[in-house]
Amino acid sequence: MMQERSPGFKLVLAGLVGLVLMIPLIMVYGLVSDRQHQARVAQDSITAGSGGAQVVSGPVLVIPYEERRVSNETVNGVATTRTQTIRKQLFLSPEQHKLETALEPERKRKALYETVIYLAQMDGTARFVLPDDLSRFGATRDQLLLDEAQIRFGTSDPRGLRAVADVRVDGEPIELQPGEGVRSSGGAGFHGNIDWSSGEPLSVAYDYTLRGSLSLTLVPRGGQTDWKVSSPWAHPGFGGSFLPDRSEISSDGFTANWSIGNLALGQSMVMQEDLPPVRVNNFSGDVYTSSEPVEAASGKTATIRMVEPADIYAQVDRSVKYGFLFIGFTFLTYLLFDVVGGARVAPAEYLLTGAGLVLFFVMLLAFAEVMGFALAYVLASAAIIGLLTAYSAAVLGGWKRAGFIGVLLTALYAGLYILLSLEAASLIVGSLSMFLALAGVMYATRNVEWSRAGRSEELAES
Repeated sequence: MMQERSPGFKLVLAGLVGLVLMIPLIMVYGLVSDRQHQARVAQDSITAGSGGAQVVSGPVLVIPYEERRVSNETVNGVATTRTQTIRKQLFLSPEQHKLETALEPERKRKALYETVIYLAQMDGTARFVLPDDLSRFGATRDQLLLDEAQIRFGTSDPRGLRAVADVRVDGEPIELQPGEGVRSSGGAGFHGNIDWSSGEPLSVAYDYTLRGSLSLTLVPRGGQTDWKVSSPWAHPGFGGSFLPDRSEISSDGFTANWSIGNLALGQSMVMQEDLPPVRVNNFSGDVYTSSEPVEAASGKTATIRMVEPADIYAQVDRSVKYGFLFIGFTFLTYLLFDVVGGARVAPAEYLLTGAGLVLFFVMLLAFAEVMGFALAYVLASAAIIGLLTAYSAAVLGGWKRAGFIGVLLTALYAGLYILLSLEAASLIVGSLSMFLALAGVMYATRNVEWSRAGRSEELAES
């Protein structure tokens, strides 16, 4: 005659099975990361010919100058004076820079994967003034080669340049050449040579079209930078060092305005070396400076990200993190039916039920890649609820108890979807739900003697 296991032993046994199921749950978590990586590789291939996450900078005026160095040398006992001419450059930022950008987004798809590219129409004006105190920067006015000045524009991926850029200096168009861009945007871009022999204030008007993907970053320069962006994209993300001063976001799109002064940038209007490049993470839109030893002002940027409103991999990833709660609540319900209701639940039945709960996340990922997260969630949860409800009828000995399991699972899946939707309030809602569930379990098991071991029914009848 076998002795019945104590409620405490059954609890430990259910807990051990639950811990074993953490292994396939972790494997599902890894599967989500792998599929997300594949999606990123596919996005890279889609945007390969369209330009990546673009970083733009400029215009910047580059003025060469000649510095004479005199050195005394002794050759064969004879003292001589040697004069050496060294060619250097000054980088002059605009006193005022106004830029308007119109972003036209477009979705591109490859197999199961989709990404967003954009066409940015850049229209700007800038005003350059030659400072009077050039001596602070190691040069004098007569050393400057103003007739050899260059105006430079930076784009991190020049493959995205479309049509012909138009740059006018004091109303006159200038011839543009590729390369020799602004270093802060990666050194690529385009430039034009100008004759600034007069040294009078210089007005520059320009426009060009740039194709890119995922994000657009501006590296502001100069005394005052005003940037206005408009787009029909309804889900922008703002990042970098400066957030917009004003922004309006609706279902019809967004507009954003930045006003960035020289004091906020902490940059000199004239520099002997250009700012180092910033780089952009193509997937998150985060901007970070290179590892070169540079001043803190070098990495200040303003970034717009074309945010996908429904990143299925991020949503599935978040849902998998709640997987242990599904397993825990379901096992706890089985345990209560076993301890309080008299049903017998074997370890193998715990294991098979847990396998079904883990399978939900695999189905959710597979369906979401094809039909989107919301519909995939409904189909995957309906399939698992139906499967486990039918199985529970056999395990728990009746459809009435199985119906309770079905209601529980429906509540769990509905609750998880609400948590995923709430985002900011998900923690407090989740913690309160767990508190109520714990209180219910405590109430249901208040009279259970966890260490008591009884006899089987056959022994009791004898």
